[in-house]
Amino acid sequence: MAGWIGHRLAAAVVGTAMAMAQPMPAWAQSLTDALILAYDSSNILEQQRALLRGLDDDVAVAVAALRPTLSYRGTAGIDYDDVRGNSSNATLGVVLDYTILDGGQRAFRIGAAKEAVLAARWNLVQFEQEVLLLAVDAYLNLVLAARIVDVRESNLRLLDTQLAAARDRFEVGEVTRTDVSIAEARRAAARSALAAARGQVDIQRERYRLATGHLPGANLQGMIPTPELPPTVERAQALAVQINPTIKSSQHDITASRLLVQIADAARRPTLSFQGNAGVASRGVENAGIGLDVRGPIYDGGAISARTRNAIAGLQARQAGLLQQARAVTDNVGQAWAFLQIARAQVIASNEQVRSAQLAFEGFREEALLGARTTLDVLDAEQELLDARTARLEAQTEAELAVYRVMAAIGLLTTDHLGLRVERYDPSRYYNAVRTAPTTRPTQSVQGSRLDRVLQRFGRD
Repeated sequence: MAGWIGHRLAAAVVGTAMAMAQPMPAWAQSLTDALILAYDSSNILEQQRALLRGLDDDVAVAVAALRPTLSYRGTAGIDYDDVRGNSSNATLGVVLDYTILDGGQRAFRIGAAKEAVLAARWNLVQFEQEVLLLAVDAYLNLVLAARIVDVRESNLRLLDTQLAAARDRFEVGEVTRTDVSIAEARRAAARSALAAARGQVDIQRERYRLATGHLPGANLQGMIPTPELPPTVERAQALAVQINPTIKSSQHDITASRLLVQIADAARRPTLSFQGNAGVASRGVENAGIGLDVRGPIYDGGAISARTRNAIAGLQARQAGLLQQARAVTDNVGQAWAFLQIARAQVIASNEQVRSAQLAFEGFREEALLGARTTLDVLDAEQELLDARTARLEAQTEAELAVYRVMAAIGLLTTDHLGLRVERYDPSRYYNAVRTAPTTRPTQSVQGSRLDRVLQRFGRD
C-alpha cells in the first residue's frame, strides 16, 4: 500500500512537472494585430494630426499675405447743426490694399511656416512611436500575465495531487500530520497566488484596451520573432542621430528660427504698397482714388533691434537644444541597448536556473521515495522550480520588450519600418489642399471624418 502511494505521488509530480515544462500553445491574435489596432484607433495621433493641420493653415495665412486684399467699408451717422438743422449721411465703398514690397518679410514668413509644418510632421512620427511602444508593452505584459496564470494553475494541480498523496500516506502512517498541514498550507498559498495572477490578467486587459482601443481576443500569440537591430550599439547610436524624429524636428525648428531672424531684420527695410478706394455717399456724391504708399523706419526707439536680438537668442537656444537632443538620443539608445543586453543575459541565466531547479526537484522526489527527503523538502524544491519558470517568463518578456525600446530610441518603431498594413495618414494631403490659401474648405480627411462621427455619437448621448 505504501509503495503504491509513493508511486502515485511520483507519477503525479513527474506528469505535472512535464506539463509545466512544455511550451505554451501558439495563439491566434498577434502583436502585429495589436499594433494595427493601436495605430488605427489612437486618439493621441488624431489630436496631433489636427494640430498639424492647424500649422498647415499657417502656411496658407502666410501665402495669403502676398495677395491683395479687397474689403468694404460703410459709415452712417447724423450731423447736428443749429443753423442748418440736423442731417443724416451714409457712405459705402470698397478698399483695395496690396503690399508690393516689404523687404522679404512675407516670403520669410512662408518659409518659417513651412519649416514649422515639417517639424510637426516629425513630432507626429515620434508620437506614432510612443503609441506603438505602448501597444507592444501592453500586449507582451498581457501575454506574460496569461502565461503566469497557466504556470500557477499547473502548480496548483501539482499541489492538489501532493496533498492527496500526503493524506493517503498519513493514513498508513508513513508521514505525520505536520506533513499534511504543510501541504495544505502550500496549496492555500498557491490558490492565493493564482487569484492574484488572474487579477493581473484583468489589469493587463485594461491596459491593452487603453493602448489599442479594444479588449483583447480570447487568444493571444506568444513570443514572436523580433525585428533586427544594428549589430553594435555604436552603429545604433550613429543611425539614431541621423533619423531620430526628435532630432529631425529640432533641425527644422532651427531653420524656422533663422527665418525669424531674417523677418526681424527685414523690418528695417522700406515697404511699398498700392492702395485704391471707391465709394458712394447718400447725398449722391461719388469718390474714387488710387495711390502708392511708401513707408520706412527712421527711429523706433530700438524696437526693431530688440526684436532682432530676441530672434537671434531664440535661434541660439534652439541650436544648443539640438546639440543636447543629440546627446539625449545617443544616451537613450545606449541605455536601451544596455537593458537589452541585461535582459538577454537574464534569459540565459534563467534557462540555467530552470534546468538546475528541474534536476534538483527530480532528485528530491526520488530521495523522498526512499525516505531520505521529507514532504517539506519536495515542496520547497517544487517552489524553487516554479519561481525559476516564472523568472524565465519575465526575463523573456523583458528581452522582447527591450528590442522594441531600442527601436523606438533609434527612431525605427514606425508603421513604415515595421511594414504594418494600415491606412497610413498622409500629412501632405491636407497641406497640398490648403497651401495655396483657397477660399473654400478642403475635403475632410478620412481620419477626421471618423473622429467627427465619434464626437457626434457622444453628443447624442
